Amino acid sequence: MKALIIGATGATGKDLVNVLLRDPEYTAVTIFVRCPTGISNLKLTEVLTDFENLDEVSGQINGEVLFCCLGTTLKAAGSKDNQQHIDYEIPLDFAVLAKSNGVKRMVLLSAYGASAKSRVFYSRLKGMLEDGVAKLGFDQYITFRPGLLVRKNSDRVGERISEGLLNFLNGIGIARKFKPLPTALLAEKMAMAPKVFNGGQLFLELDEIFKDKLEAGAPKKQ
Repeated sequence: MKALIIGATGATGKDLVNVLLRDPEYTAVTIFVRCPTGISNLKLTEVLTDFENLDEVSGQINGEVLFCCLGTTLKAAGSKDNQQHIDYEIPLDFAVLAKSNGVKRMVLLSAYGASAKSRVFYSRLKGMLEDGVAKLGFDQYITFRPGLLVRKNSDRVGERISEGLLNFLNGIGIARKFKPLPTALLAEKMAMAPKVFNGGQLFLELDEIFKDKLEAGAPKKQ
């Protein structure tokens, strides 16, 4: 199975690349990146990409499954318009090209509380992307909706504080539905999902992601 990845240089994306390269069921992995990653592996193909001109790489967007881990923070983006471009417009444009090239499966990293009707800007962006991809009609479309992600060596002070607080609350039986999720575990589940589930549209909330095994009876998107 040939995998395509956008967002391969983020925390989850990096872990996902490593997982897919180790998995014998994925025979080839193509990542679309702005700069070389320095990874050397016979299964890996890097496509240097200007994400403002996706048509330039459209001929290389072909495979069995597209993984989208692309996203940023408002602070890093610098403005809401730029964050919308990165978190919504680019992934959707890429998905459109993938679908038109015959890619039949897509796995999307979204977020807890994603809804196009949300009053929270970030949640609204993620919900808009979920809905936009759904309309493309992939044979298999799986959305992951984790909460706080635990990134290796994170330099985000707010994340570290939130992680500590949530771990404390989890320890006394409170806020278990918001348990911090290591990106390495999330990557393993994302790689597993296309092999476990049949076609159709599914979304996985945090409790389903944390289960020992992904279950074929996961809830369908409403």
